[in-house]
Formats: sequence, structure tokens, C-alpha cells
Amino acid sequence: MDAEPKADWTGAIVRARAHAPYLSSALDRLPALTELLAAGEGEAALDWARNAGEGAPSVGAALRREKQALALALAIGDLAGAYPLLKVTGELSALADRALDSAIAEGIRRRVPDAEPAGFLALALGKHGAGELNYSSDIDPILLFDPLLLPRRDRDEPGEAAQRVARAVVEILAGVTDEGYVFRTDLRLRPASEVSPLAISINGALTHYESSALAWERAAFIRARACAGDVPAGEAFLAAIRSFVWRKSLDFGAIAEIGRLTAQIRANTRGSTTVGLGFDLKKGRGGIREVEFYAQTHQLIHGGRNPALRLRGTRATLDALAEAGLVPLEDARLLGESYDRLRTVEHRLQMMQDQQTHSLPMKEELLDEVARLDGLPDASALIAELTRITDAVGERYDALVMANLPTGTTVSVPAPAQDDLRDELMRMGFADPDAMVSRIEGWLSGRMRALRSDAARVAFEAIRPGLLAALAAAPEPERAMARWEQLLNNLPTAINLFRLLEARPALIERLARILSLAPPLADALARRADLLDPLIDASAFDLPGSLPDLVAEFGHFEPGDDYERKLNIVRRKVGDRRFALGVQLIEGVNDPLDIGHALGRIAEAALVVLTDAAVAEFREVHGGVPDSELVVLGLGRMGGGVLTHASDLDLIYLFTGDFGRESNGGRPLGATLYYNRLSQRVTAALSVQTAEGALYEVDTRLRPSGEQGPPAATLESFARYQREQAWTWEHMALCRARALYGSSEAREQLGAIIRDVLTASRDPAKLRTDVLEMRTRMAGHKPPKGPLDVKLMRGGLVDLEFLVHFTQLRNGTGLDADLGEALRQLIAQGLLPAILGPAHDVLTRLLVAARLLAPDSLKPVDAACMALVRACGYGRWQDLETALDHARAQVAAAWTQAFDEALEITR
Repeated sequence: MDAEPKADWTGAIVRARAHAPYLSSALDRLPALTELLAAGEGEAALDWARNAGEGAPSVGAALRREKQALALALAIGDLAGAYPLLKVTGELSALADRALDSAIAEGIRRRVPDAEPAGFLALALGKHGAGELNYSSDIDPILLFDPLLLPRRDRDEPGEAAQRVARAVVEILAGVTDEGYVFRTDLRLRPASEVSPLAISINGALTHYESSALAWERAAFIRARACAGDVPAGEAFLAAIRSFVWRKSLDFGAIAEIGRLTAQIRANTRGSTTVGLGFDLKKGRGGIREVEFYAQTHQLIHGGRNPALRLRGTRATLDALAEAGLVPLEDARLLGESYDRLRTVEHRLQMMQDQQTHSLPMKEELLDEVARLDGLPDASALIAELTRITDAVGERYDALVMANLPTGTTVSVPAPAQDDLRDELMRMGFADPDAMVSRIEGWLSGRMRALRSDAARVAFEAIRPGLLAALAAAPEPERAMARWEQLLNNLPTAINLFRLLEARPALIERLARILSLAPPLADALARRADLLDPLIDASAFDLPGSLPDLVAEFGHFEPGDDYERKLNIVRRKVGDRRFALGVQLIEGVNDPLDIGHALGRIAEAALVVLTDAAVAEFREVHGGVPDSELVVLGLGRMGGGVLTHASDLDLIYLFTGDFGRESNGGRPLGATLYYNRLSQRVTAALSVQTAEGALYEVDTRLRPSGEQGPPAATLESFARYQREQAWTWEHMALCRARALYGSSEAREQLGAIIRDVLTASRDPAKLRTDVLEMRTRMAGHKPPKGPLDVKLMRGGLVDLEFLVHFTQLRNGTGLDADLGEALRQLIAQGLLPAILGPAHDVLTRLLVAARLLAPDSLKPVDAACMALVRACGYGRWQDLETALDHARAQVAAAWTQAFDEALEITR
């Protein structure tokens, strides 16, 4: 391929000969390659360089020749403007991969000549892992081995054989011969490098990263990849330690960790602290390392929850952070462009003498040479440009990190003086400040394990004034305080929570409201403090997307995730979404009707993803039943697609095909037994307690023959039961039935059965009698729990549902599982009065909000009442009561009109 028109190959060669002794010498040593470069044949030059080692007497010699040729081709192409930075670093990284792979194979065959290389691998870290190697870089691999697979002589112990291979790798790559070296190889990033062997067993490394790894090792593994040797084994290893690298919760403690490291690097960096002679482009303030740390800090904080941030490249990471709204777009662009320019100048320094240096020369005349190699007139122009860049980078990096640095390596945190604390609490409005002083002293005395360490107490002291003020001003201070203590008691460490609240002070007031107003959310927080994490982003107050979007979100698993991990992942993601919707109710930012529909989409998406996982796991043992599949039918609020935070999932499991068939797996089952067991597996996937808690309660009592019937039935038997045996109340339940899982063909088949049943001819008089009898029986057995039980109170949602279902069955129309939509259709046809539409909305809004803010259906404390009022769109409690009374009266009037029977309405 010809070079790009703007590439200046001639100028690049002239500058290389004039200002870079290493490149000048290489141009003389490789005349054939120089000729291609002078002709602007960039891709041909790279191909020539990649094959420069052919015919060499040894693997080491071949690699050295390839390295020298590729270094020259890339340098001239870089200077000419033909190769962008990522092309240069990518080619160098690919060379390092090939070199490591060849060295590993050679190391194994030196001891076992006929062996196929296996059981030994290299992980690339840092710039090598990111595909961003320097022009004259060393590499920092971690070498691992599998004792069971590594080829060795009979008398060799696996560990001894692995060390022989590791020593060979270092010698082949780093040894200096008359043809130079391949890559300087540094193995000090391996676990416990001061005492550990050069190569470590895979199991030994797993133990280290799962139990005793240091914080800096997390950052190192952000960019790790399996690059050579047994790459699949390396990828499996990285998958196994993924939870070590990518924490589930937002990790604001990472800021302090990287901040401490930054301070140490800056303090120990030699040379000028400002841009000038001797300035270190990599470690100096505003240098390369700080751009990388800026990106990695955000990755450590947010990457566990946002897989889109798990990138290796620095520029790609900055772009992803901007796209996710975690850093300003302008900052991401400035840092990215600054990073590219700093790396380019770094390459110019290394081209001079093929030295692994990052520092500007100490002599001005040498810095002039670097500047002119780069195409600038002199050193002063280069210093001026670098000053502008590093000042801008340093300013942004300091804003992120330096404000979070601890003041010393060891910190003693004295408790506040009692008198001062008592005065402070009194000013905040606590009714009994002396009792609160004793309470806080109890927290800090060691009784709370989350506050036992110095680091935790330091972090707590930073938020203490704001936290206590927020708790004092909370709607129910004592309740909020008790739940705060419950939250602390359940946390093994609270440092991350304290750091989060320090980083986002507005969260403290929101936390106090959650603890005061919403018992279910407070209980959820006590189990999982990281539920607060998403609230730092304004998007937490957006409604979740469509069902397909949620299915994709919940079903995003990593390779190697087993069944148990998939259950935990879905529980965590569903918990995050449900919690955010609960906070939206408290804050009154979205209509409870919309929140109810969102809760329905979340539950349906979870059902789809977890049923897929259960089916796949079940098939591994039992195979599948030919020409047959599982179909899941939702009823009640699940079928209607509008849930509350307290809703169960009403499900019926069905299957298509011949019940006489048998599955085709290693342990075959007859179809009926197969689907009965599979349906139990699905129910467990949705409801069983895992490390991440429970998900939903599942109710299958509406299946044919009730609790005495089998868990799953064929579509044919379901259709036969509904047509021949089902009671009127079962057909009423069927009015809110919707197929949630199965192929489109199976779901359509089930939908047709339901439509046929619901549109069958009925005796209106018998239908009326059955409906009234059922409602009377229900009222006797299930009275309302309190004044906010808008479901069971007369004139409430159950009465409205009975009205709608009676009309649907009598007329065979308006057959939508969504009660609100069915009602709109029946109103449009003149079958029900129009006022029932607003009445439905009033009752449903209150149901969705009250299940969270008044879960016992009793009138809550005043503050929760006002939250309930705000959530439902009113200004005063009296306004909400008036709207409720009016809605119930309208339902009662419609009931009288439909059934010629008065409905007694009482408060």
C-alpha cells in the first residue's frame, strides 16, 4: 500500500540521520529496508521488517533482527507522519507478543525437544497489555504455569521445569549479543516478587490475588491480557480474578490509594519538578503517568458496575468515560490529545540512542537535537509546548486526586471533645444531645466493626458533621439514626461508603430521607450499601429502557460465568434498578404509574434472562425434549405489566409438544417430569436466596388444579382445563394473563387459547352471580389491612378489577392484560363509564407509592405522608384523601350500575 500523500519520508530520513545516532546507524546497517522507506513504501517496509529474522541461526537471533528492522521502519514512518501513535505502539506490542510466544516455546523445547508447548503462559501488563508499548520499552510480563500440563523430563519437578523455562525466556529476550537485545524483561510485577520464583503456578497466583494482593496490583490488572504461550489458560485465569480487579461497588477508596502512589512518585522523581532540562515526561507532574492514572482511577471506581469502561487503551478509556458522563468531554479530549503528544515526544527521546528514558536531556544542545528530530526549531519551542500540556494535565489530575490524599501514612483520630460535640448536636436540633454523644462515642469505641480501623475513622470524621446534620433534619430523626446504625452494623467495612458520601455530599441528605421514609429501601441498604452508588449519576432518575434493553443489560455475562454467578449478577442488577425506582418515588421525580410499568419491565426481563440461564443449565445434564419448549404465563400484576415494590410474581408453567416424548441428554427424562423439574429450577432461579439476596416471591397457585396439580402442564391440557373445568374466577384471572417466555410461535399459540376461552359465550346472569359471590367471599376472608389498602378496600382496585373482568367476559372484548389499557378500551366502546379511567390512575398511583412508603397500609408518620402526597402529585394530605374518596365513589357508582347492588364505602 502506498504511503499517505502527506507523509514526508525524505524529511524523516534526513532528520533521523542528522539528530538520532541510533536511527542513523540502523539506516546504514539495513540498506534494503532504507531503500523501501526512502521510496515511501511504508507497508512493504513493515512486511520486510517482520520477516527480517528468516534464516537466523537461533530463535534469539531471529527476534533481534526482527526487532531492529521493525524499530527502524516504525521510527521513520512515525517521523514521516505516516504512522499514527497507536500504529507504532500496536506494532511494537504485537512484536512483544510474538517474541514472548517464541521464547516460551524455545524454553520448553530446550528441555523437552519434541514437546508441543503447553501449560506455560505470559500475561502482558501495563503498556504492553494495552497494546501501547514505548518505542524503546521494557516489558513486564507475569509468567504462570500449570503443573499438570507443562512438558518436563521425568525427573524434573513441575516448579523446577517452569523456572528453567522462565530463565530461558529472560535470556532469549533480554540477553545482549552482538546483534543487540529483543526486549528488556522485568518480572518484578509478579506476586510477592521479592520471594517468589520467576514463574508461578496458576493456582498459587489465584490464591494471591484472591487473598493478599495489594491495591496497586488492581490497577496493574486493568490492562492485563493473556499474550503468549497457553493463551486460553491465561484468559481463564484473568476471568477467575475479574472480581479482584473489578469491584462490584463504586470504589472511591481507589482515589486515595492512587493519590498516595502519586505523591510517592512525585516525591521520588529525579530531575526537574517543572518542565525544563531533566524533566521526566512519564513521572513528572502533568506527565504520562498522571493521564494514565486519571483514566485508571475512574475505571477502578466505576468499572465494576459499567463493563463499557473495562478497556485497556488510555485514549479509548478516556473516550468511554466521557461517553458515560463520568468526566467532561472537554477534559477527556484535552487529556487524550495531551497523552498522545507526550508519548510522541517520549518516543523521540528513545529514538536518539535506543534508551528506555523518559527524561529530557540535561544539556540544552541535546534537547535541541530532540526538538529538531521532532520537527520543531529548538529546545525552547519544545519546552513551551510541554509546559502548556503538563500544566493542563496536572491541574485536572490534582482536582481528581490530590484533595483526597491522606495527611500521613499513619493517622490517629481523636474523638471530638464531649462538650464541643454536645454543643454541635444541640445546634443541629437533636432533642437529647447527651444521649447522642454517648451513642456516637459507642460507634467509635470499637463496637462497630465498620469503624474499628484508623482509616475508617478518618473517612467517617470527614462526613460526620454533614451526616449528623442530615440525620437531625431528617423527617424522622430517631428512625433514621436507628437505621443508620443498622447499616453500619451490617458492613464489614464502611470506608467506601464514607468516601462515596464525602465525594458526593448531596447523597447524605438523600440517604437520610431514605432511612426515614422507606422501610423497604432502608432494609435493602442495610444489606447492600453500594445501592447508593448509582445515585451519584443524574441518570439514576431516568426510567429504565425497553424490555429488550433490560434483557440485554441483565443478560450481559462474561465468559466463564457459571450458573450461580449469573443468578448473583441478575439479582444485583435488578436490585440496583428497583432501588433507584424507589428513590424516584421518595423524591417524586416520576409518575408512580410509570414506575409501576418500569417495575413490570424489570421483573419480566429478569424472568427472561434467568429462565434462559436455568434452561441452559438444565440441558447440560438432561438435554432437551425434541419439538417441545417451556412457556411461562404471567397473571395478575405480572401479567398486566404493572408491579409495586412488594409484588409477587404470579406464574403458570406450560410446555408444548407431546408429553410422551423423552429428553435427549445424558440423563434423559420423560417430558412431564422434565418440565416439572425445569419449572422448579426456574422458580428457584427467581426466588432462591443467594449471596446477593432474594429476588422475587413466585406464586404458582393459579395453575390448573391449583396447589395439588403438577408444576407444569402441556398447552393442550391447559386449554382443555380452561374450557371444561375452570371456574369463573379462573377465567377472571385469565383476563390478566400474558405469555412472558417462549418462542413467538408458542406465545401466539398460548394467546390464541386464552382468547378462545375469554370470548366463549356465557350466561350473563350466572356470570353476575359468580362475580358477586366471589367478591363477597373475598371481602370476608381478606379485609383491608388499613386506610391505605387501596387494593382491598371497597371501591378500591379489587372492585375495579372485578368490574373490568365481568365486562370483558360478558362482552368478549377489551381483552388486554394491562388493566388500565383494558379499561380504556371498554370505556371507548361505551361499556364502562369514562370516570373509571381517572379513578384507576388515582388508585394505582397510590398503590405503587404506598407499598413503599406505607407498606403496612396504615397512615405513616407525617413526613412519609408528605412523600406519599408528593409522589402521587398532590399538594396536601387532604388533597390525596379527597382524590381517593372520589375515585372510590366512582368505582362504587359503576358497581351499582353494573350489578344493581350498592357498594358500602367507609373510611
